[in-house]
Amino acid sequence: MSTKYKATMTDTGYFITITTVGWIDVFTRLKQKFVITQAIRYCQKHKGLEVYAYCIMPSHIHMLCKAKEGFLLSNIMRDF
Repeated sequence: MSTKYKATMTDTGYFITITTVGWIDVFTRLKQKFVITQAIRYCQKHKGLEVYAYCIMPSHIHMLCKAKEGFLLSNIMRDF
């Protein structure tokens, strides 16, 4: 896990990219995309994630998001 880039500031929006190992095309099937969207919804409902936009690409995910007050985005992303 990278220690260079961490979402440490509270109440700040971040542009996050989540990649697969080796940039392998994992998110190519509808069922896999459904699992990702369900995980995002779970984090929104239970973990304090605010999502403004996201894009699921074949080998990575882009997300514009922040943590609600009282939550840390780095913890949410770890759990995601």
